[in-house]
Amino acid sequence: MGFFKNKNKNKIQPKSTSPSQTTKKGSTNDIKTNLQENIQILKDSLGESSDIIIREINIGKEGSIKAAIIYTDGLTDTPSLQNFILETLMLDTKGTELQEKISPEQNLISVLKDFAMTVGDIKDLTDFEVLFTGLLSGDTVILIDGYAEGLIISNRQWVDRGVTEASSQMVVRGPRESFSENLRVNTALVRRKIKDPNLWMESKIIGERTKTNVAVMYMNGIANDKIVKEVCLRLDKIKIDAILESGNIEELIEDAPFSPFPTVFNTERPDIVAAALLEGRIAILIDGTPFVLIVPALFVQFFQSSEDYYQRADISSLIRLLRFMAFTIALLAPSLFIAITTFHHTMLPPALLISLTAQREGVPFPTFVEAIIMEVTFELLREAGIRMPRNIGAAMSIVGAFVIGTAAVEAGIISAAMVIVVSITAISSFVSPTYDLAIAVRMLRFVFMAIAAAFGLFGITIGLIALILHLCSIRSFGIPYMSPLAPFNISDQKDTFIRLPKWKMFTRPRLINQQNMTRQQDSASSKPQPTKNEEYERE
Repeated sequence: MGFFKNKNKNKIQPKSTSPSQTTKKGSTNDIKTNLQENIQILKDSLGESSDIIIREINIGKEGSIKAAIIYTDGLTDTPSLQNFILETLMLDTKGTELQEKISPEQNLISVLKDFAMTVGDIKDLTDFEVLFTGLLSGDTVILIDGYAEGLIISNRQWVDRGVTEASSQMVVRGPRESFSENLRVNTALVRRKIKDPNLWMESKIIGERTKTNVAVMYMNGIANDKIVKEVCLRLDKIKIDAILESGNIEELIEDAPFSPFPTVFNTERPDIVAAALLEGRIAILIDGTPFVLIVPALFVQFFQSSEDYYQRADISSLIRLLRFMAFTIALLAPSLFIAITTFHHTMLPPALLISLTAQREGVPFPTFVEAIIMEVTFELLREAGIRMPRNIGAAMSIVGAFVIGTAAVEAGIISAAMVIVVSITAISSFVSPTYDLAIAVRMLRFVFMAIAAAFGLFGITIGLIALILHLCSIRSFGIPYMSPLAPFNISDQKDTFIRLPKWKMFTRPRLINQQNMTRQQDSASSKPQPTKNEEYERE
């Protein structure tokens, strides 16, 4: 099969091999020795795109050698191209010192790579598949007439958002930096926090057309080797045209795709990634998105915030217990209200029952329909506030909820008690530090409301049992989703519902890490000891 299709010579034959693989010698995908033929192949394959710059120059003694510099405008560092590449080829190669190094035994490509080019990352180039991947990623390609090979120089540069404050995981106390869309910036942010040679990184290219760079980071000697291999195996199995965001990879590697609960954790904070790596987890960084994936992810992990480890242990424990309570309220408050007011009136005090009955005297709908109307209205206001411009989105949500709730009560469509229950539920759903868990609660809330309207508290009890069984059956890369609660591990309870002081947390999670369990050598020596002022005591 030739390099071009017979029917359309402007399209390249797709290859089954990855872009990083080198084709065999003699393949029609190899670079030709004729420079003009190579340039024509580039123009035909890229459709003569205006952002692909092909600069033909003459180099060597008296300009006797023809060469071409190819780069993508907007993705390449133009100053370095002019100062370190063009100047070297057009001026330095004409010097006598460099000309003396050129001999039949050592060709011009080797001379340029070993003696002339004053740039860091230079790789040999032998086939068009690698050429297209590097060129469209921002690298500069050098081809020389008479050589069936070339050089690919890494001088990528494009405009990015830079390191800004995290917008989805806010903290009162802690670092203000967050990841950006640049993969190298993100890996540098993690390296800046963990200056350990055991922080290893494996690079992959995923996406047949997007050629998205993906990095897998883990701590060698701490992370479980089996989990690392499983992560790499799942990533290697991905065969898809495009990877545009980390959510594309998350959907392809998660263990329970039909579960409302996420089994892959995502964050835009470098400190959370660093802490997860030191516990033995694996981080997956994707070029083009500020959200990094962390696996394995456990249920209790979605209740933990990075700020928990920057505050005192008693404050952090109280706030974490508050999150668990808010999760329960957001999940069950409307369904409990529906079940009690519909089937179990005797559970209410007489005064409260009389008040609720008086409020519902003119309401034309049953309690379940009331709850559905209010919940759907609030979800609409929440989505509208997110999608609208930031300056008016928050104001519209608050004013809209207040006006609609007040008007609905005065019109006799909704009872005041239902407005209170839905408002408390909405506030509780915002307490979760992760957006993914809040979405799962929003979905399951409607299921429990329907069960409560049909079967009362008995239906809620059966629903909770089914939910717990479902959570216990999920695994995240081989780790039970409910650990360390199920299976119960007493040593890991120091960072589950509450957080013990730092000097008590001297071991890593047992199920996640099975190689290096020790986080600090001696907890007793790390405990703060009160000092005595002998002079003050003598006085």
